[in-house]
Amino acid sequence: MPTAENLDLVRNQTRLIDVRAPIEFKQGHMPNSINLPILTDEERHRIGIVYKQQGNEAAVRVGHKLVSGSVRAERIAGWLDACKDHPQTQVMCWRGGQRSTLAQTWLEEAGASQKKVAGGFKALRQVCIDVLDNPNKNWWLLSGRTGSAKTVIISKLTNSIDLEGRANHRGSAFGRRLTPQPTPVTFENSLAADYLNHKYTDLVVEDESRTIGSVGLPQVWSEHMQSARIALVEIGLAERIAHIEKEYVTDALEEAESMDVSPAQIQQNYLDALQRIKRRLGGLRLSEMEKRLNQAFAGQGSHASWISYLLTEYYDPMYDFQLSKKADRIAFRGDRGEVLEFLQTKQTKEHSTA
Repeated sequence: MPTAENLDLVRNQTRLIDVRAPIEFKQGHMPNSINLPILTDEERHRIGIVYKQQGNEAAVRVGHKLVSGSVRAERIAGWLDACKDHPQTQVMCWRGGQRSTLAQTWLEEAGASQKKVAGGFKALRQVCIDVLDNPNKNWWLLSGRTGSAKTVIISKLTNSIDLEGRANHRGSAFGRRLTPQPTPVTFENSLAADYLNHKYTDLVVEDESRTIGSVGLPQVWSEHMQSARIALVEIGLAERIAHIEKEYVTDALEEAESMDVSPAQIQQNYLDALQRIKRRLGGLRLSEMEKRLNQAFAGQGSHASWISYLLTEYYDPMYDFQLSKKADRIAFRGDRGEVLEFLQTKQTKEHSTA
């Protein structure tokens, strides 16, 4: 059973100094944690070899030798700086063992008394798994054709969780962003924190497949979504084309410019996306899509041309087929404003007497 203290750490997204090695942190970390390792990847690797060959005491001696003098002082200074504006910061390693205890001791010697996470990252990870495995809410699925600006509606609802935002992906084959997606563990940990902070009886999420880019939804969440009632947003083709052009072209090119990425990279990302769906597109439609997309990025045609073709020839038929299998779950349908207003009526807080 997770402790109340560790539940609060996840819920409150308490600032955590994660002293694990960078490779461990990269594989998965908690929201609002900062990686200030006590050992670099190389140092950890060297100590691991000593541990296997000579045992724990020898490994500890090597560790203290590697992290001494100016190296130790530099790492303590980094921890102190991280605690300066966040006095409730806690120290964490994998299991709340030697590394976090040592960091806690060194900080105390430097004048900073910081708690360490009981059980370390492993314990907090188990909290997240337990939370994700027991999502007891009334689930609502926000559905609609591609380009219906469902994420905009999600952002205006206080009883929603933005799955695509957490996944750093727009959800479709063309949804890859310029910045990387989180690892599955990091994604799930963020979802767990979101869920713990969700104070409503009804939970609204966008209609997604089992995977969003490279990360997968928790199995239990996917099962809930497959049986949830649906609020269906219905938007005309012209408006959907305009929304996609703004998000996938105008906004994407602005983001690329701010990151010093060429427009050619955006173009190549979309060409790569076409390759991922080429079997379902078929040769003729693939060729036509590539032609229209390349012409648009070369300034010889409109982006609306390839977007319209992609919607009408690929996404809309696929969406209509999928919707036909869950038509009995549609509880409400309307335009964006009507769907937003309907879902806002589901913003009843838990245990409310109102």
